Amino acid sequence: MKRKILMILVALLVILASGLIFFQVDEREYVVITQFGDPIRAIKKAGLNLKWPDPIQSVHRYNNRLMTYEMGETEYLTADKKNVMVDGYVIWKTDDPIKYMRTVKNRVGAETRLADIMSSEIGIGLGLYDLSSLISTELERIKFGQMILEVREEISQKAKDYGIEVADVKITLLNFPERNKLSVFRRMKAERERIAKGYRSEGTEKALKIRADADKQKQIILSEAYERAQRIKGEGEAVAIKTYAEAYEKDIKFYELIRTLESYEKFIDGKTTVVLTADSELLKFINTSRPDLLRFSGDLKSIAARQAEDE
Repeated sequence: MKRKILMILVALLVILASGLIFFQVDEREYVVITQFGDPIRAIKKAGLNLKWPDPIQSVHRYNNRLMTYEMGETEYLTADKKNVMVDGYVIWKTDDPIKYMRTVKNRVGAETRLADIMSSEIGIGLGLYDLSSLISTELERIKFGQMILEVREEISQKAKDYGIEVADVKITLLNFPERNKLSVFRRMKAERERIAKGYRSEGTEKALKIRADADKQKQIILSEAYERAQRIKGEGEAVAIKTYAEAYEKDIKFYELIRTLESYEKFIDGKTTVVLTADSELLKFINTSRPDLLRFSGDLKSIAARQAEDE
């Protein structure tokens, strides 16, 4: 009986001792082993491990998952002395557990350091750029992304001193302080109006050039058309003169008759009164003994035809 009780006591001592020297490391954590309070080794791999019992060696556990710290709205100055409100966050995790333990101790200490680093580096980054290169309607002028990359690199380098790895830095707000918004918006409006006025002036200038060029082309076309018309007209008159000359050569009297009748058509109509002497050349084809010619007031070409028959 005594032996059985002794075995139970030994088993209990073994179980108790195993709880003091064995410990489990989870996938979601890193472990730092301290000896009399001084960190001596870090365990990053999950599994079962051994240590000396407390108080010789102690286990300290740290979350190894990604965590987010939001800095809150903070006011900064740009290179051109413009006040802006900035808010952002940093995604981080523990990288070197021993350095982390010695410098920041825990998450509260780590985020306090990150807040200082972020505030400093964002202020420095904004101080290198004018506001117009951070906020602009012209995409080629915007350097906000470049500024964020520079700030992220600086924050990442400084965070390593505390055993922290920075995965990302994001700016979620870039705005003007409430007291400055109205004046800033007025300046932006004035700037947009100035640009719009410039565009309108350029448009008006181009329109005038287009109109002037169109008028020039119009005059050139009209001149060429007039020149061509005069040339055709001249050619037609030459043909007409040649035709008249050939007709004159064939029958001089008939030619004189036709030309005289054509002259009647030009200056005599229903409202014309002509006073001429009886022996006038213009009346020689009208002054005739034919009553039908005297009464005739119609087609002059008919007169010419009848005169030709008489001859």
